[in-house]
Amino acid sequence: MTPSAARARGGPAGAVASAPGGLRRRRGAVWYRSWRLYAGAAVAVAVYVYGWQVTQIRLGELWRGAYLIAPFASALASPDVFVRDNPTVRAAAPFYYGGESPPAAPAAPGPALRLSRAAGAIGDRVTATGAGFPPDRSGVLWWENQIGQRQRLAAVTTDRAGRFSATFTAPEVQGTHNLVSVEIVTGAGPLRLSPTFFVVLSRMVETVFLALMGTTMGVVFAVPCSFLGAKNLTGHIPGGRGVYALTRTVFNITRSIEALVLAIIFTVWVGLGPFAGVLALGVHSIASLGKLYSEAIESIETGPIEAIVATGASTLQVVRYGVVPQIVPQFIAFTIYRWDINVRFSTVIGFVGGGGIGFVLQQYINLLQWRQAATALWMIAIVVAALDYASAVVRERVV
Repeated sequence: MTPSAARARGGPAGAVASAPGGLRRRRGAVWYRSWRLYAGAAVAVAVYVYGWQVTQIRLGELWRGAYLIAPFASALASPDVFVRDNPTVRAAAPFYYGGESPPAAPAAPGPALRLSRAAGAIGDRVTATGAGFPPDRSGVLWWENQIGQRQRLAAVTTDRAGRFSATFTAPEVQGTHNLVSVEIVTGAGPLRLSPTFFVVLSRMVETVFLALMGTTMGVVFAVPCSFLGAKNLTGHIPGGRGVYALTRTVFNITRSIEALVLAIIFTVWVGLGPFAGVLALGVHSIASLGKLYSEAIESIETGPIEAIVATGASTLQVVRYGVVPQIVPQFIAFTIYRWDINVRFSTVIGFVGGGGIGFVLQQYINLLQWRQAATALWMIAIVVAALDYASAVVRERVV
């Protein structure tokens, strides 16, 4: 509009030019006066206050309970990976519960362990003294019950004369015939990989292949099902809409059930072990990959398909030459990513008997063997990181 036309309409020439800016200034100046803003803020505050109460968030517990996790945190810095076969000197003395006393052992040369009392009851205070051991050496005092199970009583250190003394409380154990023993370390043996490392390594290999077999099972069934769940392919055939709706419904229902729940179901069905884990991961992968695959098919370019249809090609030929070349790269990327996810899922599935490293990790935690649990966690982290790197390389070269 020219300035003369603006004046003819009854306003100055600058009025029209300044109108949009004036509207923006008026809108920007009154947004905070809108009652909808304050109503929405009040609703949001109410939602979060209620959510805070429902989820029972107590930040103070993070500080008050920190000491409980301290042993595990320190164990992460020293996992049970390497051990030394240190030479030791051992001595033992019997301790019986009840009125019966153990027979007196004949005096023998060399290291000896003596108890302040040879019989008593649970909770009695007993003093163990040792003599004849190497000087200035450390060791451990053990309690061994009637079936050979041991528990640590105290750490001991010999003096310059090779003696030590330690007081302990008789623990609550089954049986009456017990043994108190001491093991004094006399040197440092060669460093070697610990038994825990080999146990964790074997379970980690099982976990990787558990995820691999579950992913393979998912791919085998998800690929054909994904074509049935793609609207752009099934919408043009008789009854296609019903097939599409049924396939997508099955995908959604199956995906809504967590892999952990499926593992519990299959553990009851086929028993404990990795087979139950493979079935759980496989069924969950079918639904997840089927949905991803079908959405990849629905997002393909329609031009090549229309050109192939115009030549009079059959439905299978259209899929073979117009659809497959477009979806292969995405299928490969989704499959590799799903395998990476299944490796992480396998750890949790092991907690309910689905095999893999999660099974031994649960045992270590239940037995408060924090260094062994730390070894399993470090192994999981290293393998997952390695698989993530490998999958990224494969995706870059293939996709």
